[in-house]
Amino acid sequence: MSTLISPPPVVWADMVRLAVQEDLGRRGDITSRSIFSNKDQGRAAFMARKGGVVCGLDVAREVCRICDAALIFTPEKQDGDVVKAGDVLARIEGPAIGILEAERTALNYLSHLSGVASMTHRFIEIVAGTKAKICCTRKTTPNLRTLEKYAVVCGGGSNHRFGLDDAVLIKDNHIAMAGSVGAAITRAREAVGHMIKIEVEVDTLVQLEEVLTHKVDAVLLDNWPLTDFVQAINVIDGRAVVETSGGISLDTVRAVAESGVDLISVGALTHSALILDIGLDIF
Repeated sequence: MSTLISPPPVVWADMVRLAVQEDLGRRGDITSRSIFSNKDQGRAAFMARKGGVVCGLDVAREVCRICDAALIFTPEKQDGDVVKAGDVLARIEGPAIGILEAERTALNYLSHLSGVASMTHRFIEIVAGTKAKICCTRKTTPNLRTLEKYAVVCGGGSNHRFGLDDAVLIKDNHIAMAGSVGAAITRAREAVGHMIKIEVEVDTLVQLEEVLTHKVDAVLLDNWPLTDFVQAINVIDGRAVVETSGGISLDTVRAVAESGVDLISVGALTHSALILDIGLDIF
């Protein structure tokens, strides 16, 4: 895998602090604080219980730092690494109370983000050998979008828009309000600069022909029957990037990819990914 560029902590550190505060409440971990003193030390390791792709190690490190700056966090893997059950992802040592107070929040982030990366990796494996790229969508957990989209990249996928300000994506409701697809495209083109790309969601082959007369950058075939993909791609004939989306699963993605589409957007990468089972073992 190529070198990954993780989002800078300034983007997500405040959110992580709030998550730690949510777990510690007003008094911290009263169980650990009633059993151990500030002098007690411990060592632990984040262990993969199942195989997958790891993501979120920097976030787990930040959780530990917030809980106790004296904790030493040593990663054994890197984000994007494929791991197997039993692999050590990272080790922590230092104040016992800090380790135990950091445990759940660190695992929540690490397990969720690794789950997103692992699901993306499964999609990537299935479409191998085709030109299709697997993309995520804006169907993300509120306030976790940056980290979830980073997890998609860790799994080998690509990012779609991060937000509504990235690019113009004209969908059915825009067209309905504008009165026609042509009117919507014309207004958008006049309003945005030459650096902004325009993509249009297309419902029918007739609508596709009209959209292509406006020289858009990409077309979105949303919820199209697989049998219609090839016909639509032949009509487009390289004049625009072809994206498809809508209920695409691990069972169906290979056939979709083999139709010749450029991008396959899968909301399930972020909204339905199961966690990767990771635990914290004291040793």
